[in-house]
Amino acid sequence: MRILDKYILKELFGPFIFGVASFSSIFIGSGTLFRIAQYVTKYGASASTVAQLFVYSLPEIIVLTFPMSMLLASLMSFGRLSGSSEITAMKSGGLSFYRLTAPVFIAALFVSLLSTAFSELVVPRSSEAYNNLVKYEIEKNAKPRSQDHIVIPDVSGERIERLTYARKFEGETSTMYDITIQEFEDNQLVRVESAERAVWQGNQWTMYNGVIYELAPDGKVQRSLQFNEQIMPVNKNPQAISRGQKKAEEMSIKELKQHIKALKREYVSASRYEVALHQRLTVPMASFVFAMIGAPLGLQPHRSSSSIGLGISIIIIFMYYTVMTVTTALGQGGAIPAMLAAWIPNLACIAAGVWLIYKASR
Repeated sequence: MRILDKYILKELFGPFIFGVASFSSIFIGSGTLFRIAQYVTKYGASASTVAQLFVYSLPEIIVLTFPMSMLLASLMSFGRLSGSSEITAMKSGGLSFYRLTAPVFIAALFVSLLSTAFSELVVPRSSEAYNNLVKYEIEKNAKPRSQDHIVIPDVSGERIERLTYARKFEGETSTMYDITIQEFEDNQLVRVESAERAVWQGNQWTMYNGVIYELAPDGKVQRSLQFNEQIMPVNKNPQAISRGQKKAEEMSIKELKQHIKALKREYVSASRYEVALHQRLTVPMASFVFAMIGAPLGLQPHRSSSSIGLGISIIIIFMYYTVMTVTTALGQGGAIPAMLAAWIPNLACIAAGVWLIYKASR
């Protein structure tokens, strides 16, 4: 690594850490602490529980602050270098715009990849732990909840063995309705069972009024068998099933894909989960996209003031997340394709970044 690259990255590092700390403090102060205070006053949550809630809430917040911090860092670092005429000196030495911004783009790409891995490996687990702590430890809500569109995956290692879907689950009566069970061998669908309802009796689920289809390797039905009463091949009790139903933010990419697949096979809208799946990539990639905007803007001579850089960052961030909120709602409602809904904010910023880069490089 050349001295110039180290120098620019050093200028970038300070504002980036400052951005992560500042934006995280805003999220924590405006939302997280308020919710935690409600749990203390309403449910009497203990100090240890409050500490756990605070820790579990951090990963999701930090992932959101990475793109904002990269935008702020690129604006402030290049703004300082431009304001002190160091950029002019570098250009007079024969360095092009692309050579000056290369360390920033590489660093932004690294942050995007790190954020992608973090949002896949850490955020779903922390979100699940946070929600479970609230429901079962603070609110003491251990009873099974009535829910629609239940999906129960049974996975062995990396292979899925069984995927169970129920259109409705009643917690009070421990009953599932309109059940479809898909059984796999070596990731190939070999059996489908369906039933009108299933009731938890003793320590097992009993299905009523259904049919079993045995499938050939080409997917055609080899034989079928109707039944009035059949033991359901699912050994999870109502509490475990209710607790196992995750929100989109609690699922990994693999779990999201399984959930979407199960819903689509039952002709149930999966737009909400499809948008969340695509946003697992688009939100972390915003770090690189924001660098494409921040670097050329920061090179302008009048960007020497750090307050101006912070102000521009807030405006761009506000516009980005406003567009993302609107497109997410449209995507979840099925008005536009889920992939397009997730990518529109990034595509708009990429277009703006390409124009700014072209203008700054001339």
